[in-house]
Amino acid sequence: MTFVHRLSDLAYGAGWGVVRGLPEPMARGMFRSFADLAVRRNGPSVQQMRRNYARVVPKAGGAELDELVRAGVRSYARYWMETFRLPAMDHKEIYRRVNDVMVGMPLIEAALERGKGLVLALPHTGNFDVSGIWLVGHQGPFTTVNERLKPESLYQRFVDYRESLGFEILPSEGGAYRILMERLRANKLVCLVADRDLSKRGIPVTFFGEETRMPAGPARLAAVTGAQLLIADNQFTDDGWSLRIHTPIQVHGREDVPAATQRMADAFAADIATHPTDWHMMQKLWLADLDEDRQRALQESP
Repeated sequence: MTFVHRLSDLAYGAGWGVVRGLPEPMARGMFRSFADLAVRRNGPSVQQMRRNYARVVPKAGGAELDELVRAGVRSYARYWMETFRLPAMDHKEIYRRVNDVMVGMPLIEAALERGKGLVLALPHTGNFDVSGIWLVGHQGPFTTVNERLKPESLYQRFVDYRESLGFEILPSEGGAYRILMERLRANKLVCLVADRDLSKRGIPVTFFGEETRMPAGPARLAAVTGAQLLIADNQFTDDGWSLRIHTPIQVHGREDVPAATQRMADAFAADIATHPTDWHMMQKLWLADLDEDRQRALQESP
């Protein structure tokens, strides 16, 4: 384990060990201060968020982009503050609050009535773990995938965290796709964060007018199993969260996977455009932001 990996593991461990015990106003103020400090430092991640928001709100001037970035980093800090506190929060109360404002429940019920499972695809918006708590309360456990982080102890912290919320977690490597198919064929739910895949496996899409790639998994799973594909829109509100399920996508065979992935990207874009500061994308997403060698590598045949 490298020093950086060990330091990351200790930092996240401290988050789950300390932040969860702080009074909420104190935790909220502390994370907002961290966010504002990050904006003032204007490191590479903050600069990338600004470039990403410039695509989402192309008419924004400099001052408006400054405000979008400030609000976006604060929103991201809120996500992490809640992440560290969720295991100790009242999940029944979270379920009730989301359920009171949730939109699109009949789409979930109709998809499961078909008996072929349901794939929920979502971007990095709001607090999707809160939406997951609602889904567990409404429907029971669902299955999702976690990136295999390093060190292994940090990956296990995230697995333990999300399992404590009632999710079934699969590693991104090691047969996850086969198990996801099994869950869908048993008429279960699969949830996948799906707004970024800058690999040769990603499907080329147009997103806010520029080329990028998104994961094939949601559409491919729907094509192979006959499952319904739905979009989940997670947002923060001033005093809570909202969740909207929409855009039923039926994938008609493997040949329809690229077109279905584009429809998924279009639905993500429409949601993100209505509340851009809840989209926590601080990484390079569009191919135009990659260096020439990386762009060339993606264009080469696998």
